[in-house]
Amino acid sequence: MIEEISVRFATPADLTFVQQDRYIPADVVKHKIEWQEVIVAERDGDRIGYARLEYLWSLVPYIALIHVLPEYRCRGAGKAMLRFIEEYVRERGSAALYSSSQVNEPEPQAWHRHVGFEECGIIAGINTGGVGEVFFRKRLC
Repeated sequence: MIEEISVRFATPADLTFVQQDRYIPADVVKHKIEWQEVIVAERDGDRIGYARLEYLWSLVPYIALIHVLPEYRCRGAGKAMLRFIEEYVRERGSAALYSSSQVNEPEPQAWHRHVGFEECGIIAGINTGGVGEVFFRKRLC
């Protein structure tokens, strides 16, 4: 069953929710919110997921993170945020969107392929413990 999910840019009121992974400091997340680089998914007014957008070389859009609360996974929130991001970066002239996942994460890799990303490279040993990162590209035109 597909549930009604709305997606929007994060506001300062979303800060605690969108930094729960604690991967980057709160002041950086605040800046990303100001620059419309954080997206929130909601269902029935409740926040259920968020995504962070980065720009490689300050130009190339890259999804740094998509996080959906466990009880809402596999219900379309990730796809809804992806569509929102795709539309946003396409309107700004981007022909492709990039993302990645650790080489030891088969589920995120399968999700990327399922939603139209293609593997485009790997960086060996970039993560803690020497784990590599698989990069994906999705053409937008």
